[in-house]
Amino acid sequence: MVDNKSSKDDTLVRTTESHDISDTIRENIIKGVDAFEKIQPQYAHSISNLQLDYIQTVKNTVENAISAQKQFASIWNVPVATTTAATSYTEQFARQAIEVINDLTKVADINNHLAINAINAARENLRIYNRTVDAITEFNTNAVKAWGSYSTAQQQAFKQ
Repeated sequence: MVDNKSSKDDTLVRTTESHDISDTIRENIIKGVDAFEKIQPQYAHSISNLQLDYIQTVKNTVENAISAQKQFASIWNVPVATTTAATSYTEQFARQAIEVINDLTKVADINNHLAINAINAARENLRIYNRTVDAITEFNTNAVKAWGSYSTAQQQAFKQ
């Protein structure tokens, strides 16, 4: 008998004559997957929090940069042009900035849809893979049973 003791808890997985090595391996692998399953939500939550922190940091950086530029302009008395040409330039710049932001928003939306579709396709592929493994396992089990029946019949035929 072989005792395998887990370092995290006190459960034993024993290998005996009635509990062969393949059962031990299966149970230990399932135990490892279950451990990952328990920590996965924490991992996803941490990643989500990191993303939200990055977003807030970008917003704060933009706010501080604009505020610093305004303070610099007021301290150094940078003149604000009020001529027709300057106003036209300012309006054109504002329109182009809005257009760029709108285009970036559309690109982000398309990218989001593509990423979600790719994740959904990966999930569907895992489902298909799982069904395929089940079908192959069933086929192999039936083949082994058929071979066993054939082999048994052949042995009985030779004994007679």
